[in-house]
Amino acid sequence: NEYRARHILVEKEEEAKALIAQIKGGANFEELAKKNSKDTGSAQNGGDLDFANPNNFVPEFSKAMVALQKGEMTQEPVKSQFGYHII
Repeated sequence: NEYRARHILVEKEEEAKALIAQIKGGANFEELAKKNSKDTGSAQNGGDLDFANPNNFVPEFSKAMVALQKGEMTQEPVKSQFGYHII
């Protein structure tokens, strides 16, 4: 299976938690990704990673991504070697 995911990548867990709170409060995920994500490849596209096999991502990211239902967002930041992800 391939998944289409969006993510926001930040340096610190506190940043990720603050962004999750903003999104839960009604902020636009795509806009926050453009302004805050340090993944320059996906940030300009609102965090869009397009369709990809979970094996293309680091294990921590893949595990969190496949556990989500369509349209859901991680409720806690997902830590990887790149930083903290909101998926």
